[in-house]
Amino acid sequence: MKVFKFGGASTATAAGVKNVVSLLKQSKESDLVVVISAMGKITNALEEVVLAWFAKNGLKEALEKVSNFHYEMAANLFQSKTHAAYVEVDNIIKELLRFLEINVSENHAFVYDQVVSYGEILASKIVSRYFDEVGLSNTWLDVCTCIKTDDNYRDAKVNWKLTQKNIKNKVSPKGITVTQGFIGSDAVNNFTTTLGREGSDYTAAIFAHCLDAEDVTIWKDVPGFLNADPRYFKQTQLLHKISYKEAVELAFYGASVVHPKTLQPLQQKKIPLYIKSFLDFDSPGTCVGGNISITPKITCYILKPGVTLISLSSHDFGFIMEDYIADVFKWLYEYKMKVELIQNSAISFSVCVSDKFNNLHHLLEKLRSKFYVKWNEDVTLYTLRHFEEKDVKRITEGKRVLLKQVTQETVQLIIQDKPEMLK
Repeated sequence: MKVFKFGGASTATAAGVKNVVSLLKQSKESDLVVVISAMGKITNALEEVVLAWFAKNGLKEALEKVSNFHYEMAANLFQSKTHAAYVEVDNIIKELLRFLEINVSENHAFVYDQVVSYGEILASKIVSRYFDEVGLSNTWLDVCTCIKTDDNYRDAKVNWKLTQKNIKNKVSPKGITVTQGFIGSDAVNNFTTTLGREGSDYTAAIFAHCLDAEDVTIWKDVPGFLNADPRYFKQTQLLHKISYKEAVELAFYGASVVHPKTLQPLQQKKIPLYIKSFLDFDSPGTCVGGNISITPKITCYILKPGVTLISLSSHDFGFIMEDYIADVFKWLYEYKMKVELIQNSAISFSVCVSDKFNNLHHLLEKLRSKFYVKWNEDVTLYTLRHFEEKDVKRITEGKRVLLKQVTQETVQLIIQDKPEMLK
């Protein structure tokens, strides 16, 4: 058994879905779990549906954008308007409408998970039906019957014992199983939960771990794990091999090629991860595994825009002691801030955070009750692994550096200037 994961870019068009079929046929893999993400930018479109529902404005238009995309996708893949795929798409859209009509919850995270999950359901249904159409026999599997979690909506934690039991019972070791990434359901009420944005990689790793899979391949629109984001760096190089540890480090610092939680379940069972291009099936891509050195060993640049740097000092300019820091971390946890970097001295404490749940101003209000607070919003965090000083100069030249932190292998820089394309 192997696991293939296809992201939204690979199925953003009908030609993309057909390309997935070509890839599967060329791979000649017959025993597969195929994990499908929402098509194209549909997750973003469904987030607009959530916003419109709460605003009580623009809901019809937001829903039409989602439904029209999937009806058009079906029209480009299936000739007959009476094809079962049309009926399924229609039924799923109606199910989403019914939820929005009867829902009374004002819990944003709960509503978000119930609505946004329809992107994966629609995508996997269409892909599964198209596989049937071209002779790729497969079984469609509702991942919510397999992956069980807690009720921490938008960032649910997996109940591994229940999940492993479900996956082993529901996934046949033979043939192709098509399922959804990113989503699961809580173990008590069976409400849909999500595993965090880009969580489809994690889904693939969960299935691989529970099935003792031979390997996992994530198919992307890049040739593999690059040493820098090509959106910001003109010259990038492919990393042919990296260790689990190195991949975890890079993912933690913000490398978007693989989800940070993906590596742990694979490393536990020493299951290799391949990152390959769905545009070039034959290219070797990147292999992530155990006891291998980064190849080639070059500087890796990770860029994370839109973060906030918060700097604290005590009202009486006394020492920032453990009791002060304990309060800071309690509030960071309470307001669901993702901590990117920490630096402290005797009388000051700085923390760089990502405000995923739009709670920054609530946090700042709480911090001001105990500290003098300065903050810089919408700054950029650069992380350089295996760096040389010339690499640091290249990044900082002509820019305002708000904070610098250096360890033996890594330098992190918070820069006020907006990111721009670098040579």
